[in-house]
Amino acid sequence: MNTAETSTEENKKKAETPKLKVTTPAEKMLQKSIHLVEFIGLIIIAIATTVAGAHAVIMMIENGTVTLGDLLLLFLYLEVLAMVAIYLESGKLPIRLPLYIAIIALARYLILDMKELNEWEIMAIAVTIILIAISTLILRYGSLKYPYKQRRNFTDSK
Repeated sequence: MNTAETSTEENKKKAETPKLKVTTPAEKMLQKSIHLVEFIGLIIIAIATTVAGAHAVIMMIENGTVTLGDLLLLFLYLEVLAMVAIYLESGKLPIRLPLYIAIIALARYLILDMKELNEWEIMAIAVTIILIAISTLILRYGSLKYPYKQRRNFTDSK
């Protein structure tokens, strides 16, 4: 390979993996500590979600019935676990996953508490669900039409 090809490949690698330059041992230790706390937090969230899901299933078995609210609750738990798994795999959190969770949570709230809500509260929840769904469509369209390009670090030379 000639030097032009080598420098082009190096520039591509830099553009693909933007990272802050860590120079001192203290900065490296801080970065590792933050990643460890983040990992522990994700494990705690996954375990708590699994326990809550198991508890919900046990309650369904004890009651002998499965309601739509129960199913939506299980979908919420599955979405949280999927979000944790994606974050652990890629280190990134797609913004659409929390939006899906919000839609399911609002739908569950609407279904379970409809008798206690007045007309305006029901309309507000329904409009909120519609706005979140439209936001999700806009985000999806934007990611297809205008794909994300890796940003350069401030420390990279142009």
